[in-house]
Amino acid sequence: MPSLSKFYHPLIAGSDSGVTYFERMNCATSLWEPAGHVEWSSNHSANVYFGLERVPLRELRRLKKTTSKSRRFKANGTDYRWKLADNGFDLICVSTQISAFGRNVAEWSNERSTLRVVERFEPILDRLVVTCILNLWMKRTAAGW
Repeated sequence: MPSLSKFYHPLIAGSDSGVTYFERMNCATSLWEPAGHVEWSSNHSANVYFGLERVPLRELRRLKKTTSKSRRFKANGTDYRWKLADNGFDLICVSTQISAFGRNVAEWSNERSTLRVVERFEPILDRLVVTCILNLWMKRTAAGW
């Protein structure tokens, strides 16, 4: 399957700030379209823009408790959370609402570098992709999981 999202971050020597742009593939036109950007104030602090909507990074990685092993975010009024899979490398996104369709929303495979999203959650695809990437970034840096 082809990539549906891509990220671009111009390097600025000696800076831990800057802007990361993300685009989505329009499958009808086969063209890349802007989806938003991340304005970094440091390696671990940023504002994320989904179109015109501004969301602080901390709102896309909320903790329920200080000992929590998952990171929560909201999309279209519903709460979701990314949690580490049992292998400690993969990520699983679940809806906090129980539905007839199950709770799993998306899964990141570290081994295959693949994010799979349940089809009915395509309306929040940008938010799922960005929160997955941000959580992977934080997991691999000093901020930790």
